[in-house]
Amino acid sequence: MESSIQLVEGATSKKVFWSALASGVLILGLLLVSFGLSGVAYAVPIAGVGDFYVEFDKLVGNGYTFYPKLGETSSEDSAPQGTNIMDNLVIDNLQLYKDFKVGGQWIRVKITASKPVQITGLQHDASLIQADAKFTNLALKEHHSDDWQKQFKQTSSTITLEHAKLKTHYLFQKTINMNGMRLTVERIKK
Repeated sequence: MESSIQLVEGATSKKVFWSALASGVLILGLLLVSFGLSGVAYAVPIAGVGDFYVEFDKLVGNGYTFYPKLGETSSEDSAPQGTNIMDNLVIDNLQLYKDFKVGGQWIRVKITASKPVQITGLQHDASLIQADAKFTNLALKEHHSDDWQKQFKQTSSTITLEHAKLKTHYLFQKTINMNGMRLTVERIKK
């Protein structure tokens, strides 16, 4: 008895993909409009979409804490990161974006704010922060623990970051006021 194996190459249906993307953008748009009417969103986590980037001209915050951690990304179960926590902050010229490869093309989903963004209760996990930084009452503390993630902590009463780019894996805000928000989906060249 002869056995034959036929290889079948998979392909992404453009019609299905664009329909799903359009539905997702529509739902996101409705969500953004719903909190845009009040100007405030509550409990907004962003995780599980892989590396995304946050850029801004200036961030001024208070009640800052940093500690190291291992966290999940879209490509790894456990990758080195740092958790940044701030009680309150204001960000000027916020840009948040994620790039996706779809078939042979790259698309970028981007959220921007033309007015200062006000956030309370921020938790942010990042593997890269590039910025000009200023701290007030900066304290670096070591603690005895068998858990390496609890051995080191940095705190500051205030923090200012300028000209910043952050490679982010998780973002949570208790509340965010994002006036002048704009959402775009576009093709890009990489």
